[in-house]
Amino acid sequence: MNFKQVRLIVAAMLLFGILDFPYAYYTLLRVVVTVVSAFAAFNAFDKGHQPWIIIFGAVAILFNPIIPIYLDKDTWVVIDLIVAGLFGVSAFVLEDEK
Repeated sequence: MNFKQVRLIVAAMLLFGILDFPYAYYTLLRVVVTVVSAFAAFNAFDKGHQPWIIIFGAVAILFNPIIPIYLDKDTWVVIDLIVAGLFGVSAFVLEDEK
């Protein structure tokens, strides 16, 4: 599995996040999005993609499970949709390591 596929899976997980799931799913989602965002920011830094460093860094901070940011469900739905779009776009715009 390459990193492009990982980003697409995270995008799908975020889209599923707009549905009603047990709280454990959202905790898992926070962890997965934070880890993948941090890794994506590191990759973007390595390749010199400044805007993506900032975007993925902000996403990692927003979703971090250690110091969570609590927002209402409607706000998280909008955020999930935007971040899913970002992960989807980045999967096709940013090249993977060969």
